[in-house]
Parts: sequence; structure tokens; C-alpha cells
Amino acid sequence: MPELTAKQARFVAEYLIDLNATQAAIRAGYSAKTAEQQGHQLLKKTSVAAAIASRQAKLADKLEVTQERIVAELAKIGFANMLDYVTVGSNGDPFVDLSELKRDTAAAIAEVTVEDFKDGRGEDARDVRRVKFKLHDKKGALVDLGKHLGMFKDQVEHTGNIRVEVVSFADGK
Repeated sequence: MPELTAKQARFVAEYLIDLNATQAAIRAGYSAKTAEQQGHQLLKKTSVAAAIASRQAKLADKLEVTQERIVAELAKIGFANMLDYVTVGSNGDPFVDLSELKRDTAAAIAEVTVEDFKDGRGEDARDVRRVKFKLHDKKGALVDLGKHLGMFKDQVEHTGNIRVEVVSFADGK
């Protein structure tokens, strides 16, 4: 495999930041006017593609990122249930209860906001704690999980007529 030029090596490093070939080409020093074309051409070069794949594999190995772990994390998000985080009182009012929170159920939480304030005035004021939480995108996780497991196939339907014209040349070519 041929060695990368310094500029190509810089492109590889920049590409791995955001996986945007055009921006990586610009940051690597290619002309902004031709960056889109340059980025596309660089990604087609065997040596550049191999360098990118090698760096991605090393990073995945270092971080212990496997398909199994990614699928498991998507499943935690996709199959999260509000009852894992909320308790419903005898009066029917829900309240956030994270006292039994485990690592697997915590993985689905995107944000927790705690707000302490006084309700009322003077001696009648009482301390109130409002807890809000937001889960990661369940539908997005389920779609990604389904795609990863090959459950959804993109089907492209073509309609209309196709006209084929056979052309032959006098010299047989």
C-alpha cells in the first residue's frame, strides 16, 4: 500500500473528526473551491480509505466499541419504559422516583433537571422540589436497531417506461 502524503495524512486526521470529507479537505489545506471534489476523490483512494479504516478500527478497539455494545445500548434506549422512572401514587399522581435507578435504565436518560423553590408566601411557604427528566429518542433508537439487525429493507420502486435503443456501427464496434 502506498504511503500517504503529508496532506493526505492530514486529511485522514481531519476526516475522523466529523466524517465530513469537504470540511476535512479544507482543514487539511485543500482549496475551498475544490474541497468537495478533492474530499470525494481522496475517499476513493485505496491508501486513504485504508488509513481511515485502520484508524477507526484502532479507536474502536481502544474504546472497546463493538457492534454488540452498540446494539445493546440502542436496545436500552429503545425499550426504556416510563414506569422504570416514575411511581404512581395511590391518588394516581405520578412522581419521579430514581431511587432504584440502575446503570442499564440510566442509559436511556438524556437529561435530568432538578428545581428547588418555595411555594406560597411567609409561614405558609413550603419547600418544593420539581424533578424533570427526558429520555433519549426511543423511536430513533428502535429504527437504528431495526436497521442494524436488517429488519427494514429500503425498497426503491421504479415506475414508467424504459426505452432501449440498440445501436450498431458499420465497423462492428
